[in-house]
Amino acid sequence: MNQLVRFGMSLDQQLLKEFDRHIRRRHYTNRSEALRDLIRDNLVGQEWDEDKETVGTITLVYDHHVRDLTGKLTDIQHDCQGQILSGMHVHLDHDHCLEVLVVKGKGSEIKKVADALVSVKGVKHGKLTMTTTGKALR
Repeated sequence: MNQLVRFGMSLDQQLLKEFDRHIRRRHYTNRSEALRDLIRDNLVGQEWDEDKETVGTITLVYDHHVRDLTGKLTDIQHDCQGQILSGMHVHLDHDHCLEVLVVKGKGSEIKKVADALVSVKGVKHGKLTMTTTGKALR
């Protein structure tokens, strides 16, 4: 088990008040848990920046009536089998679909896949959400 280390910290009073509001909004039980999450989030961002193995999701919303759109999206996904692990397709209404793809690979590779999918004409909104494999985090 990892050793727990306690340390002190100095903050501007207004910044601490804002942090405590953040803690209440997010329902943290204490400042330590909130601070750990902020540190982990920063470390995850560094993994992305350092082009390490990363996991994430690509979320797309599109009008499936747009000519050749579903075929183009499918072709891109088939070309990126090494990065796309799984997908989920949801019919939002008569015209619109939501697609969520689980991706894994180097950050730059995942970004290329997301950019290729989001830029297809007919995609109304797309977003890449990156996270970590968790291997390097404690």
